[in-house]
Amino acid sequence: MIITKNSPFTSQEISKLSEEFETYIKTVIDINTRVCSAGANRHFENEQILLEKGSKQSDLWGGGIDLEAKAIDNNSMINIRPSEENNSNEIQDPEIRKKFEEVTRYFFEELFK
Repeated sequence: MIITKNSPFTSQEISKLSEEFETYIKTVIDINTRVCSAGANRHFENEQILLEKGSKQSDLWGGGIDLEAKAIDNNSMINIRPSEENNSNEIQDPEIRKKFEEVTRYFFEELFK
């Protein structure tokens, strides 16, 4: 199940988001407008939803959260952007990575209480 919103996910929503992979939730976050689309099988599905809602490609970054380890990663094929000097599936810019992780913690604050 895919849920897209601009406020933190509830425990019930996190449970629904984990249906695809059980212990992992894929996320794409607009780090500028602080909107998160989560729960897809592939990041591009979340990315497409946010683009349709008006997000700019340059503001969208993908990753996910490991529910067992409560660990955030910033690994997604949508992050490969040679034109923006991101030649890896990992977010390479430290400031963008920091913002992505900060916003992820906001959306999944239920896990970090």
